[in-house]
Amino acid sequence: MDQTKADFISKKRIAVFGVSRSAQKFGNSTYRELKQRGYDVVAIHPDLESIDGDPVFKSLDEFSPTPEGAVISVSPNYVPDILRDLAKHDIKHVWLQQGSESPEASQVGKDLGLSMVEGGCILMYAEPVSSIHSVHRWIWKVLKKY
Repeated sequence: MDQTKADFISKKRIAVFGVSRSAQKFGNSTYRELKQRGYDVVAIHPDLESIDGDPVFKSLDEFSPTPEGAVISVSPNYVPDILRDLAKHDIKHVWLQQGSESPEASQVGKDLGLSMVEGGCILMYAEPVSSIHSVHRWIWKVLKKY
């Protein structure tokens, strides 16, 4: 595992962008699984009230303390604005889940001086890794992509 990923998973308070009304969306499973793994997770969505009985915040301005990092699981066209907001709140560690990456997001993150993980699911790295994520991790290790 590279240092950027190791640094990210060492953070314990994480904002999750991409929770949704659909229980099947990856942002929801990311939120739930990180919470089960002991992370202090904060859900962010502009139009959602709660997830699993936990409050969902409309923006980073609505709660404290500030998260140490953010996992982003949204459409790529929303990512640059989220990255700018993270930088404004001095959140430097960002994990872009698959499907959220774009050349524009990479450039914005670089320009803002963010520590960005792109490519790879956080659930393959944040311990304890189980279920399908452990199989995926094993495959990535065999392919030397981990």
